[in-house]
Amino acid sequence: MKPQALAVAVVLLASVTACGGNAAAGGDGATVTVTVGYQSRTINTVTAGTLLRSLGSFEKQLNALHDGHSYKVVWQDYATGAPITAQMTAGKIDIGSMGDFPLLINAARGKQLNRPTHLVSVTGYNLRGGLNTIVTAPDSPLASLTDLKGKKVSTSVGSAADGTLVRALQRAGIDPDKGIEKLNQQPAVGASALTAGSADALSQFVAWPGLLAYQGKAKALYDGAQLNLPTFHGVTAREDFAKKHPAVLEAFLKAQTEATDYLGAHPVTAAEKVADATGLPAEVVYLYNGAHGIATFDPAVKPQLVAALKQDVAILKAAKLTGDIDVDAFVDDHYVKQALGADYTRRLTATPAPAAAEVWPKGADKTLQLPSPAALLSHVKRHRDTVRAAYVADATTGTPWFADKAVWVADGTKLLPFVAPATARAYVDGHGGARVVTYAEALERAS
Repeated sequence: MKPQALAVAVVLLASVTACGGNAAAGGDGATVTVTVGYQSRTINTVTAGTLLRSLGSFEKQLNALHDGHSYKVVWQDYATGAPITAQMTAGKIDIGSMGDFPLLINAARGKQLNRPTHLVSVTGYNLRGGLNTIVTAPDSPLASLTDLKGKKVSTSVGSAADGTLVRALQRAGIDPDKGIEKLNQQPAVGASALTAGSADALSQFVAWPGLLAYQGKAKALYDGAQLNLPTFHGVTAREDFAKKHPAVLEAFLKAQTEATDYLGAHPVTAAEKVADATGLPAEVVYLYNGAHGIATFDPAVKPQLVAALKQDVAILKAAKLTGDIDVDAFVDDHYVKQALGADYTRRLTATPAPAAAEVWPKGADKTLQLPSPAALLSHVKRHRDTVRAAYVADATTGTPWFADKAVWVADGTKLLPFVAPATARAYVDGHGGARVVTYAEALERAS
């Protein structure tokens, strides 16, 4: 059998197994099969997917139930949230993870098809919206959102990245329906289109913008954190499954919490694990999931995230992807509250750690935190051959970015990094004497 055919056969076998397994979950046998849909390369879901799977935490929690059943977990990996929703509403996936906009579509489809689902926990989030970024080609003359007027912009309609694009264009006074030529493409297709020059810009979710920037195939045009509106990823479960197997869902949420705590305690090792499983560079994984990464991980369903979800409904309605959605009915945090007990309140009120300047030395299992961007530049200047990656936080939005891909501004003795040229220009315009400098010049200026 050819490799391609073999791969298809394996996927089909997994689907058949999942269908049979969910029948077993109905209680007609001693073995309960739980099917989990996840997105390995959407790395802000790793605590409910890639990292969770690699740690084996869910299986351990299920084995500890001692309820007379044996359990089998079937993991199904997808590129986006849409097929997970399709499989959930067909009764073939029990628990899934996806971004905020796909979660809303999940809610709408579940209600429409009488297969209701519920948001039961959160994976990774950014309270300002930094998980989504608009990028252009490295040599593109485009420098701000207004430059996108009349241009071809690739995104995935119905995704959080599309929501960022729509909102950003509206704020820039551009009609998102008529002011640009929107290309509705999967992330990988859009990335190829940008590289080939058939798209002028790409609006996508983690980890595509960071990956393309790291590879030298793109540069940031717009930092989603400029919207100052939370974006997040979360876990959704079928209502019928949750009601029939509440202990299983609670076991999953306990396992997710274990994976979350592991990520917090071992951020570099966790990045390496996710990199091994996905093929993504560990440096890119750490940009988003690191100790001071773009994403913060916690299973608690924060009120700010629910409020943002309600605002997202209007974007999907305008795109005619959903009608009205009862977000309050969709959110059900009682399972995660039961799973975490008294610790849930602490997690609910916890605030994200502030972004920091970090250097990842080659061969090290820990990063080095520096007191300022200038101090980081000075360190990199002295240790050029031993730095694996260097991260700095945007001076206005706080979004972490690769130091050598950032837009640098010299303001007197200060050296300030920015994700996008427009935010750097806004700072320069407001500070007399400040000017944009190259990364090489910033390094030379560092003492």
